[in-house]
Amino acid sequence: MRKKVVLACSQCNSRNYSTMKNVVATQERLEMKKFCKVCNDHTLHRETK
Repeated sequence: MRKKVVLACSQCNSRNYSTMKNVVATQERLEMKKFCKVCNDHTLHRETK
């Protein structure tokens, strides 16, 4: 089963991206390096609640 999750920038906390996650395979929160428009840099984005 896949679930829609929102990714937020770890530096400025803006919610920039949404993606799908396989809930059965990954129990922990998703982390990706993505481009943040607010910071104007590639930063770590984490899954929000």
